[in-house]
Amino acid sequence: MGKVTGFLEVDRVEKSYKPVEERIKSFSEFTEKLDNKVIAEQGSRCMDCGIPYCHTGCPVNNIIPDWNDLVYNNNWEEAIKVLHSTNNFPEFTGRICPAPCEESCTLNLDNNPVAIKSIECAIVDNAWEEGLIKPELAKNKTDKNIAIVGSGPAGMAAAQQLVRVGHNVTLYERNSKIGGLLRYGIPDFKMEKNLIDRRQEQLEKEGLIIKTNVNVGLDITIKELKAKYEAILLTGGAEVPRDLEIHGRDLKGIMFAMDFLPNQNRRVSGESFNELDDVSAKDKKVVVIGGGDTGSDCIGTSIRQGAKSVTQIEIMPIPPEKENKALTWPDWPLKMRISSSQAEGAIRDFSVLTDSFYGIEGVLKGLKCNRVDEKLQVMPNTKFEIEADLVLLAMGFTGPLINHINNDNSFNLDSRGNINANVEDYKTSMTGVFSAGDMRRGQSLVVWAIREGRQAAHSIDKHLMGKTNLPR
Repeated sequence: MGKVTGFLEVDRVEKSYKPVEERIKSFSEFTEKLDNKVIAEQGSRCMDCGIPYCHTGCPVNNIIPDWNDLVYNNNWEEAIKVLHSTNNFPEFTGRICPAPCEESCTLNLDNNPVAIKSIECAIVDNAWEEGLIKPELAKNKTDKNIAIVGSGPAGMAAAQQLVRVGHNVTLYERNSKIGGLLRYGIPDFKMEKNLIDRRQEQLEKEGLIIKTNVNVGLDITIKELKAKYEAILLTGGAEVPRDLEIHGRDLKGIMFAMDFLPNQNRRVSGESFNELDDVSAKDKKVVVIGGGDTGSDCIGTSIRQGAKSVTQIEIMPIPPEKENKALTWPDWPLKMRISSSQAEGAIRDFSVLTDSFYGIEGVLKGLKCNRVDEKLQVMPNTKFEIEADLVLLAMGFTGPLINHINNDNSFNLDSRGNINANVEDYKTSMTGVFSAGDMRRGQSLVVWAIREGRQAAHSIDKHLMGKTNLPR
């Protein structure tokens, strides 16, 4: 490393947030940018640890020590090249990835990991500002035609890899803009959508054909696609929400998180949507059921819409404040985490089982709940109620929307209802059709989607050409 004693001399610094009272007034990103000099100093903290566990902690296998050293030595142009060698869209991951690489960092044994996520984001943001990111045109064109269904991070990553080796690639998206759950699930205050638009422009200049407002399976069938393309890649998101089928579920005021969040994103971007389906949290007592990222997104959105109060409940017990490093490191640990949205004023409650909803004349008024023990069994004499005008169900997803593309049962599914394809070649049970990302693995992180998109592109190129130079 450029400075082997950096971790002893420089304290950890990461991007900070604007004050709560300021950031909740808009849907804009609220992280404070760090000066490049500070980023370079943070890069110097990457120690010569011998075995960089951050590599395996990162699903896209970012070459983290290398670009840490490069920014320390002020070689930002080379740093973005190294970063892009494993990750097509670091501005996405640098904003919304939970940073498992930092949990795997050797310095995390002392709870002071290298600020990898902040450095990654700074490298790519600086590269865009300095004009270092340009379209990369294929040196030679092939006559192979490929269709990619789904324009989330898996589809976008695969498309970029494949157009850069000369294939004719068409990306199909059922919404009016590309990005998948990055655009219609992630709130703008976590990631502004101009970042997707900027990558779309690059992709189109590299030769990608994009067709939006096309719902594959309904507007065009898989059979029709197979007649036009030598290979098809399915990369739709895991969008079937987990329901809570209890008494009172049909009351007005109870909805899935993914029926609530996308309209706010469309409102910010100026897209049209059915206003009859629009629901606002303004002046309402909101209860979010589910403690994951989607639940946090509902909290931040509700607060910005002007909710009277926001309460988040989950059935799992409260996690420990700190993990036992001897047992967990370098793996992702279970511990208490507070998201930026939760820190904006939400009430959090754990070990809560929702027993039923209650209301008046078909309109929601609240929830009836019980406490549960560590085995999720109801504890006696623990009934209580929570008043609510709006309940958002954010309990995860059960799988992808595939009925419209698998109505004739052409594809084999795994036990969880995902398209069955292995990670060696990403081939489905239908010849010439591949699958990657959430549609193959189920609900997951953006880094896993990018990884699988890249690996599927490798497999498709090899399938079509007999060999490939694309990395896995």
